[in-house]
Amino acid sequence: MMSNFNEINLNKQLKNAIEDLGFVNQTPIQEQTFSKILAGKDLVGVAQTGTGKTIAYCLPLLQELSYSKQNNPRILILVPTRELVVQVVETLKELTKYTTCRIVGVYGGTNMNTQKIWLQDGADIVVATPGRLYDLALCRALQLKDIKKIVIDEVDVMLDLGFRFQLTNIFELLPSKKQNIMFSATMTEDVEGIIDSFFSEAEKVQIALSGTPLDNIAQTKYAVANYYTKENLLAHILQDKEQMRKVLVFVSSKKIADRLYESMSEFYISDLAVIHSNKSQNYRFRSINQYDEGKVRILIATDVIARGLDLDKISHVINFDTPTFPENYMHRIGRTGRAEEEGKSILFYTEREEYYTDKIEELMGIEIDKLVIPEQVEKTQELTDEEHRENGKNVNRNHKKVERENSGFHEKSAKNQQVNDRDQWRKARARKYKKPITRGDKGVNLRKK
Repeated sequence: MMSNFNEINLNKQLKNAIEDLGFVNQTPIQEQTFSKILAGKDLVGVAQTGTGKTIAYCLPLLQELSYSKQNNPRILILVPTRELVVQVVETLKELTKYTTCRIVGVYGGTNMNTQKIWLQDGADIVVATPGRLYDLALCRALQLKDIKKIVIDEVDVMLDLGFRFQLTNIFELLPSKKQNIMFSATMTEDVEGIIDSFFSEAEKVQIALSGTPLDNIAQTKYAVANYYTKENLLAHILQDKEQMRKVLVFVSSKKIADRLYESMSEFYISDLAVIHSNKSQNYRFRSINQYDEGKVRILIATDVIARGLDLDKISHVINFDTPTFPENYMHRIGRTGRAEEEGKSILFYTEREEYYTDKIEELMGIEIDKLVIPEQVEKTQELTDEEHRENGKNVNRNHKKVERENSGFHEKSAKNQQVNDRDQWRKARARKYKKPITRGDKGVNLRKK
């Protein structure tokens, strides 16, 4: 049975803030990490998306944080995206409603000089993306010498985004004596590498395996011929506004996100928003706020943007594209069925994506229920340029393979018969920049005809 927040060692100010937020019982990850973080040990928490990891590390950190006038921050929280920076800062401000705590959030894609000014006024806690934090530390706008605790949240996403270099350099700038806390939804080799390099006898808390399906999410799938048939199926499914109250549609790339948004706009323009890393900061925040406040009911997103965002009461997650990594499927469907509410996920997969679908089912140890595409949905033969290229590559590759197997030796192509003259570029350069016949007046150097 989960313990009540009133039963744990929290000061009065934090308890009042928790009560204002409407939290009563701790989630398993919160319950199992609270005392360990307070004990000052290095900790690694592994739990599914949407299990309350932010509160799990914020509460014990704030419980121990005393008032101070010093300018340099004592707590550093690293997250992979700017949206998560904003979300964590908001959570911290809600929890410190009845206390004095200076919280600064910094991220890329915006003016660094403004963030330098914020830091000049002093901070107790800095929440940052790795790239911007490293830039601020290099120009000495941010001093890291007084950091006592560092939290790396969604570390698996950071490594996927290529932040390993920045993380390594940040650790080298930090004091050797500090508490290291890490939270992740998956435990990969890269994550293990970070732990081995910088953590000291870290205690590990694992709530659920990355492949464990959430019991309160009903999962279904459709076998779909191609991209445009997927579009037709999605447009049909979204018609049921009563059931499809709040839908998150995952796609594999920014290009597909924009293409899908344009086609769905014909039917659901007032109900639709899109978000990916190429959109401006204001556009991204506006899309998230509109979706979170219920002004739009459909949000098209890429994996990187939607990971870790605290979006409540999502009725359906639709995997428009099948993720190539099975763990990413778990992150996606973890957006629905939160806080013990029932959720639903739908997976679209083509023949090419069937391999990845099998891997997802293998990871979870279950077979996802397969549904028949409704008769009203048009099954088109039209292909996208990408699908044409994929089909063309496969055909050409197979054709050439058969050709090689059925033939003996063959002559080199004209291109491959060319002789490689290593000094060719020197000769060409000499012809272009040849020396004059003699020095002196230009008239003297004229060639005789």
